[in-house]
Amino acid sequence: MQIVSDDALVVVGGQDAGGRPVILIVEDDRNMRELIAMVLDGLEAELVLTESAQDALDYLESHPVAVLVTDLRMPQVDGLTVLRFARQRDPQTQVVMVTGHATVESAVASLKAGAYDYVCKPFDNVELLCTVQRALEHWRLTRENQRLRQENRIHTEGTLIGRSAAMDEVQRLIHAASAYDCSVLITGESGSGKELVARQIHFSSARHGNSFVAINCAAIPENIIESELFGYQRGAFTGADRSKPGLFERASGGTIFLDELNNASLSLQVKLLRVLQDGTYYRLGDTEPRNVDLRVLAATNRDIQKLIAQESFREDLYYRLRVVEIHIPPLRERRDDIPLLANYFVNKYSQRLGKEIKGITTRALGALMRHDWPGNVRELENVIQRMMILGRGDQIDIDGLPPDVSADQEPPLRAIDYMQPQTLEEIAEILGIDKSTLWRKIKRYGLE
Repeated sequence: MQIVSDDALVVVGGQDAGGRPVILIVEDDRNMRELIAMVLDGLEAELVLTESAQDALDYLESHPVAVLVTDLRMPQVDGLTVLRFARQRDPQTQVVMVTGHATVESAVASLKAGAYDYVCKPFDNVELLCTVQRALEHWRLTRENQRLRQENRIHTEGTLIGRSAAMDEVQRLIHAASAYDCSVLITGESGSGKELVARQIHFSSARHGNSFVAINCAAIPENIIESELFGYQRGAFTGADRSKPGLFERASGGTIFLDELNNASLSLQVKLLRVLQDGTYYRLGDTEPRNVDLRVLAATNRDIQKLIAQESFREDLYYRLRVVEIHIPPLRERRDDIPLLANYFVNKYSQRLGKEIKGITTRALGALMRHDWPGNVRELENVIQRMMILGRGDQIDIDGLPPDVSADQEPPLRAIDYMQPQTLEEIAEILGIDKSTLWRKIKRYGLE
């Protein structure tokens, strides 16, 4: 059992540092607060007690909670306000209202605000225990369902697609990196799929049941990125009226992905090196180090060796990160994968756009194969969407190609000229027709 004033307690994803779910009890009456804690003490959870709604709000600001048990009527801030704040911070938090002023109106208001259930004072101990136990189980199921949906989304939409020799090597390295809890440096041009590689490593690793947190170091201003990563203590700077955990705390037990790390300042690189070396860091404004258990994956779209030579990237951090280095080749260097990717995006967006597209014409596929794709897979995905939106009929054709892709029509080669030998099944899938139809066309035109 913990008291909320004990700032040493750290919880992530509704769990404490030991992996147990957290139940936050909010009750201004000391005897009632201790009674509730005694009733719930047998549950497999960490109990955190607060004596005021304001203390509860402060705690919820910095700590995810599995189940919130709160009184309805309290001085200054009522239980409905705490409920709404908790659900706004984390929709998975389950709330049980405890009130001595139960009316139909208060019950309806609580349930409408998102409460799991409510218990009237004086309550039966067994009733309270069972209600909170059901809420805790509901939280577990909700969290597990979210994890499964996330994994399913990653495996259906988030895996790298490609059968080229280059992508076979990438998949080999991903498989090797997933088996060991080491740092990985992922390199490649923008749009090539670096975050997909990071996600695939995480969800294939022993940490797959915990958080995957991605942050783009180029998208966050330099003056606030450290507070986002490491968090800060109350009073660390103007406007810091509450302590806030950083992304390292939220990723504890899981994986953090630092994209475009080449944009990180040298001072931030020093702090990242410390995390990699001994798993410790400091919140801004704090004097006590914190420990974190996580895996660091990093990515860059720049040549790190050149940055080291320019003294804008630390060499020791580079070697700490590249225990395993995975380079994703640009799409122009693996044109064999373009038909598979194009077909995948057609299937992906047919339902979303409400259009039944069966495939791509050979001349459109030829144009896609000839383009150099400076924006890589991301550019190809956007072009396929455009072609589907602007195209007519059940196959997408060159009439929907953007001008910069259409300009690549010379020399007038066919898609087949760019492709490795394919099976009948693969060619039929790419063209959006069945194998028997393809076979008849081959016989008709004497292409055997």
